[in-house]
Amino acid sequence: MTTSLSFDVHSPATGALVGSYPSHDESAVEAAVDRAHGAATWWRTVGFDERARRLDRWRAEITRGRDELARIMSEEMGKPRSDAALEIVMALEHLKWAARNAKDVLGPRSVTPSLLTVNQACRVEYRPFGVVGVIGPWNYPVFTPLGSISFALAAGNTVVFKPSEYTPGVGVWLAEAFARAVPEQPVLQVITGGGETGAALCRSRVGKIGFTGSTETGKRVMAACAQRLTPVLMECGGKDALIVDADADLAAAADAALWGGMANAGQTCLGVERVYVHTDVYDKFLTELLDQARDLRAGTGTAKIGPITMPKQLAVIHRHIEDAIARGGRALLGGPEAIDGQFVQPTILVDVPHDAAAVVEETFGPTLVVTRVASMDEAIERVNDSEYGLGATVFARRDGDAIADRIESGATSINAFVAHATIPALPLGGVGASGFGRVHGPDGLREFTYAKATTRQRFSSPLALTTFTRSAGIDTVVDRLVSVLHGRIG
Repeated sequence: MTTSLSFDVHSPATGALVGSYPSHDESAVEAAVDRAHGAATWWRTVGFDERARRLDRWRAEITRGRDELARIMSEEMGKPRSDAALEIVMALEHLKWAARNAKDVLGPRSVTPSLLTVNQACRVEYRPFGVVGVIGPWNYPVFTPLGSISFALAAGNTVVFKPSEYTPGVGVWLAEAFARAVPEQPVLQVITGGGETGAALCRSRVGKIGFTGSTETGKRVMAACAQRLTPVLMECGGKDALIVDADADLAAAADAALWGGMANAGQTCLGVERVYVHTDVYDKFLTELLDQARDLRAGTGTAKIGPITMPKQLAVIHRHIEDAIARGGRALLGGPEAIDGQFVQPTILVDVPHDAAAVVEETFGPTLVVTRVASMDEAIERVNDSEYGLGATVFARRDGDAIADRIESGATSINAFVAHATIPALPLGGVGASGFGRVHGPDGLREFTYAKATTRQRFSSPLALTTFTRSAGIDTVVDRLVSVLHGRIG
C-alpha cells in the first residue's frame, strides 16, 4: 500500500513525536480489501482447528512482545505502562477463548423438523462474511479492537483493520505479529489514516464493519455503510452508572467508583460517570471515596492517571465541570482548576442537577458525579433516564440481583466494576445510543457470520404440500392436523 500523504503521532503526555504513518487513500483501502478477498478462501478452508492453531501462535507472539506493545500504547495514547500491560492480558484471554470455542459455536448442527416436515433432515451452520473491516478506538487500542478482530478471524473471516489515528503504531504492531504467526496470506492487514480512511473502508467491498467509537462518529459510519447495505456492529459511547445500596460494602463500592471513573483518565466507554448512593449511607460513602482519592494524581512517571489523549476533549470536560458548578453543584475534589495542559486531576462533583451536561452527556474524563437518592427505585429511575445503555454496576448485599434486573443496559455487574467485560464467554454491547450488536462470547462469534440453513429430503412426504398436485383430501388432513396441533391451547 502506498500513499503520498502521511501524519504524525505525538505523545499526549510530553508532546514528543512518536511516529509517522501513511494516510491510506481510497485506492489503497480498496487494494487491501482485494488482497483480503484473495486470502479469504484459504483462511476459511483451513478449518476451525487450523485457524485455532494459527491464532494460538499469534497469541504467543503478542505475549512475547507484550513489553514493547505496552510501551507503544503508553507512548501513543498516554496510559501508564502497568495499565497498558493489564489491557494486553485481558485481550489475550479473549483471543484464546475465541480460538478454542469457534468450532463448537459455529460448526454445523442438526435441527429437528416439525411434524409436517418430518421427512426433512435439517442443519444450520454459521458462515463467515469473507472480509470484515474493523475500525478501532484509541482508548483501549488492543483490548477493544481485538474483541472484533480475534472473533472475526476465529469465525473464518479475513480482516482489514483501521486503528485510530491516535494509536496507529499499536495496530501496525499487532498486524506484524500476526504476519509472523500466519505468513502465508494477508489474513490481517492494517490501514492507517483518519476519518477519510475509515469512510473508504466503509464504502469498500467488506462483508461487515465492526466499529468502536463515539455515538456521533458511529452515525457517520452507518451512513457510509448504507451505500452498500453493509451490516455494522456498533460499539458506541456510554454514561454508565454505579449504584450503592444502604447495605453495600462502602469501601469496595468507593474503590470501584474511583477506578471506574478515573482509570485511563476516565476515557472509558464503560467507565463510571454517575454514582447514585442511598441516602442512609451517602455521607459515609463520600467520606470513604474522598479518603481513597486523596493521593490519586494525574501526571507522568509514577502517576496512576495519564493525560487526556484527544486535546479537543479537554473543552468538553471543562464545559461539564463549569456547567455543573454554575447550576449549583460543588466540587469536593478537583474542579475547573484541575485541568492543566492535557492532564486533568480527579474531580468529584455533588449536588449536580439531573439535567446538567455532566449527568446527561458523555464526559470521557476523570470526573464523578455523586448523587443522593432516597431509595433504589429512585436510583434505578435515574440510571435508566439516559439515552445510553452500555453497562452498569450495583453494590448491594441483599438486593443486588433485583436491582440489576431492572437496569436497562447491555450488561450489569454486581459488587464488582465491569466484571462482565473481562469474562470472555459473556457478550458485551449496548442498547440505545450505546449501539447494537455484541462482541465476546458465542454472540460475538456469531456477529461475524451469517446463518446458513440446509435441508435434505429423506423420503417423500405422505402430505405433499408444495405441489400443484396436492389433493383436496390432503388439505382436509392438514386442516385436521392444524386443529389438533394448534387449536387446543388454553
